[in-house]
Amino acid sequence: MNALPTRDRLPAHTAENREPLVLGIETSCDETGIGIVRGSTLLSNTIASSMDEHARYGGVVPEVAARAHLEALQPTIEAAVAEAGITLDEIDAVAVTSGPGLAGALMVGIGAAKALAVSLDKPLYAVNHLVGHIAADLLTGEDVEYPTIALLVSGGHTSLLLVRDLVSDVELLGETLDDAAGEAFDKVARILGLPYPGGPEIDRAAATGDPAAIRFPRGLSKASDLAEHRYDFSFSGLKTAVARWVEQDAARQAESGDAPAIPVPDVAASFREAVVDVLVTKALDACARYGVPRLLLGGGVIANRRLREVALERAAAAGVAVRIPPLSLCTDNGAMIAALAAQLIMSGHRPSTLAFGADSTLPVTEIQVDEVEAGEQTRDESAAVR
Repeated sequence: MNALPTRDRLPAHTAENREPLVLGIETSCDETGIGIVRGSTLLSNTIASSMDEHARYGGVVPEVAARAHLEALQPTIEAAVAEAGITLDEIDAVAVTSGPGLAGALMVGIGAAKALAVSLDKPLYAVNHLVGHIAADLLTGEDVEYPTIALLVSGGHTSLLLVRDLVSDVELLGETLDDAAGEAFDKVARILGLPYPGGPEIDRAAATGDPAAIRFPRGLSKASDLAEHRYDFSFSGLKTAVARWVEQDAARQAESGDAPAIPVPDVAASFREAVVDVLVTKALDACARYGVPRLLLGGGVIANRRLREVALERAAAAGVAVRIPPLSLCTDNGAMIAALAAQLIMSGHRPSTLAFGADSTLPVTEIQVDEVEAGEQTRDESAAVR
């Protein structure tokens, strides 16, 4: 039977009337994240990033990411356990990101999670990376209300979700049809001669620029787009528009006898404004259409100062409450994965089997992967019958 033991007795945390202690593993991209939570209480959130290695190539290299995870997992687990002040034997369950993400990177985390769960004789929960970003909000210590609209923006994903219930009802309203917002930041930074990662570099450059200097296009925002793609995003056209503007501006300067020089602050500020405008406009439109006065922001791109600023300003005017977890919980991390698994456990969900693998395109509607079916005997239960 491809399942970890769930036992024919009450789990320790249930028998002792306490919230489950869960260790979460996150390796979907370039950050090795290990987090430990007790229910919705954060005990540790340890991250090892391989960003510096990828910077040499101007972007994330899957093979480099996978190797970095292999090297970082054990020391990161040890650091997380030490920070939480527990031993591995004390945990009630192991959780791991099954997807979406880079297949090779995911496989490293999944392999480690399976080995850890089997060696410790603990149940394993394979969960969705994107839903994990929503679960990060639980770790702020504040009450969380549903339904909520969730805008998740990162280097690999840009998604707009309607979350009616974290563990059972997450609906995808729209997503990027090409480049994710974070990917667009990286590509435009390269056009402007800025280093990787592009998000913080463009943010810094834009601080002294004029966001109204150049009117760049807002993807999928025309009336003709809204019928089919009301909540979808597209940033490849914006990236192309920036490249064309820079090229044409250089030609204009050359014609006038000036040495070509990109007005980086104005281009960066105008590009950033176009991205932020689309993201916030569509998110608040979803709040209005579905009658949900709550908006959750998540993902690494939420570190962008202008995005947070505009979202808070416009949401306040629309009567929408905005929740933004601490930035340490917005980027990829293991704590959010542990938090999601803890909610699954407390909601009565059974563990995942050992049959699951990495799914680079896992849909957000699949919150938990390969849950043991009700009535299915696990290894220990089968042995008990014999």
